[in-house]
Amino acid sequence: MSEGELLARIFPRLAVLGSPLLGPGDDAAVLAAPDGRVVVSTDTQTEGQDFRIFWPNGYHSSGADVGWKAAAQNLSDINAMGAVATGMVVSLTLPAETEAEWVDGLADGLVEAIRSLGAAGCTVAGGDLGMGGELSVTVTVLGNLEGRAPLLRSGARPGDVLAVAGRLGWAAAGLALLEHGPAYEGLQAALRDVIRAHCRPEPPLSAGPEAARAGANALMDLSDGLLKDGDRLGRASGVVLDLDAAVLRGYAELLAGPASLMGADPLLWVLGGGEDHGLLAAFEPSAQLPRGFTAIGSVVPAAGGPGGVAVAGRPAQPSGWDHFAR
Repeated sequence: MSEGELLARIFPRLAVLGSPLLGPGDDAAVLAAPDGRVVVSTDTQTEGQDFRIFWPNGYHSSGADVGWKAAAQNLSDINAMGAVATGMVVSLTLPAETEAEWVDGLADGLVEAIRSLGAAGCTVAGGDLGMGGELSVTVTVLGNLEGRAPLLRSGARPGDVLAVAGRLGWAAAGLALLEHGPAYEGLQAALRDVIRAHCRPEPPLSAGPEAARAGANALMDLSDGLLKDGDRLGRASGVVLDLDAAVLRGYAELLAGPASLMGADPLLWVLGGGEDHGLLAAFEPSAQLPRGFTAIGSVVPAAGGPGGVAVAGRPAQPSGWDHFAR
């Protein structure tokens, strides 16, 4: 079908969200910016690099899966600044043979994620549609700080309590099952839930603003793994994030089922697995942790070094996702 015909299918699916001053249809949308500042983040998913349609274990990624994940990972970045998402634009590059029903599903997945994850004030205001050799989805999200200062990676201080909100290691376990696990059709419901955690991550979107209101000193999205992202926060703040080994083992025990099936060490998923899109935060030692946050370690001086991450006092080598790592 033509570009116009495809857009005519998509727009009604997206019109149920938010109240833009001017939505899709013109050359640009118009959104309100009541705070006077706009938080913005963008990310791209490309077939074969960031997701597959057909996985080795037989799972088939629907358009709704890809739409959900595209929304979730970008909403999480706004959340990690302590902000609330207000608007989203989406750019789709589609091979000519892409089925229209798959694109319908992608639009529905965007809407379902926005509603289910708690970003009801976010509207899909427009975007771009084009044809190309590979399927690619780029989402840009705008956010409102609601009068608060943005939470940065550079604010952690020695003595702070380190805490996380959301899951650790589940998306990595789901990826392992998709890539190397037994046939999806024969999996028990609990293992299918782990795969869903990879295909449809659930960032805790209320946790970012709550951390800001609780006076967090630093905050960031956990998209590339606890060690890699922890190292980034530690270096940005000039401190060392010392993770509690016992707490980490507790997170790993939650993944004992898929780990046993795959013959894997679940602690490696917890430490190095990304795409759960939880939050890593540093709070004053006297602060009461907001609902949903769990203490996972402490912030200590860098002792003259550039900062980084450690486990039980021992420096840890950052591991996690890197698009360009060899």
